[in-house]
Amino acid sequence: MLCFVTGATGFVGANLVHELNARGHAVRALLRPGADTRGLVGAEYEPVTAALTDRGGLARAMRDCDWCFHVAASYHLWLPDYAPLYAANVEGTRAVLAAAGDAGCRRIVYTSTVGVLRPPPPGVAKPQPVDETASATLDEMTNPYKRSKWLAENLAHEQAERGSPVVIVNPTAPVGPRDVKPTPTGQVVVDFLNRRLPAVLDTGLNWVHVRDVAAGHVLAAERGRVGERYILGSTVGNWTLQEALSVLAELSGQPAPRWKIPYGVALAAAYMDEFKSRFTRRPPRAPLAGVRMARYKMFFTPAKAVQELGLPQTPPREALADAVEWFRSQGYVTPVRA
Repeated sequence: MLCFVTGATGFVGANLVHELNARGHAVRALLRPGADTRGLVGAEYEPVTAALTDRGGLARAMRDCDWCFHVAASYHLWLPDYAPLYAANVEGTRAVLAAAGDAGCRRIVYTSTVGVLRPPPPGVAKPQPVDETASATLDEMTNPYKRSKWLAENLAHEQAERGSPVVIVNPTAPVGPRDVKPTPTGQVVVDFLNRRLPAVLDTGLNWVHVRDVAAGHVLAAERGRVGERYILGSTVGNWTLQEALSVLAELSGQPAPRWKIPYGVALAAAYMDEFKSRFTRRPPRAPLAGVRMARYKMFFTPAKAVQELGLPQTPPREALADAVEWFRSQGYVTPVRA
């Protein structure tokens, strides 16, 4: 298959390009001018350029493509102006999905997020994981990023209802190699390895190997039901942050932080940090959106994707080990002085 990939230089996108190569597919990658292509080193792809909101230009770039993977997104929990975020995530999705239909793509996979779902209730030590049926309303989206992704996924559902061959995937918290930026999850690993996490919040994520997420995209194109959403996560990856850091401690030989920051203290600090950012125009170290999201343990079940798609299940410990190895090999970790 000839596959069109947006967001190919991002964490999931780059791993998807490598996964498509490994499965014998050709890739046409949409790249921004001057994009950081370190995650694509060793991959084979045809670079093309077009504005994410240019339906005509995108359709021309997708000519002859069999599959379209729309992975690109603006992921920011704080911005001085959120208009570009909505333009990329909502209007960009509208244009890409329409262009893929214009180009005659036989399968369109839209990358959403579990952030658009209703998480388990807060205040529970080990909450029951939720599945794809945990639909949330727009009013429940607590920050511009989540609202933009909710609106974008809604567009994907509408396109499917009109007969477009759209399948939706909702990754949880991927970790592993090629996290160039890095992502917020990857930054936790980097901060831990650099001894910048003296204390943690009582939160949790579904930790999944990015390789499984990439494979899940391909499997969604091959086997996914049109109009359905599939959580791409780990059946055994619902770990609190403290549990994940304990595994990182075993892998790295460094001690895990023992102190937990009370939620109220973290929230007050975030308010102060964001107030300062209004004047400095620099991103806060701990955005309010991130602290509010950390109130919930984002525990999910990928049972549907495992059963219907055959989603692989790499142990999350291996995902963290691969992330540690990659960050160290790429110079993200400062060596400890003797």
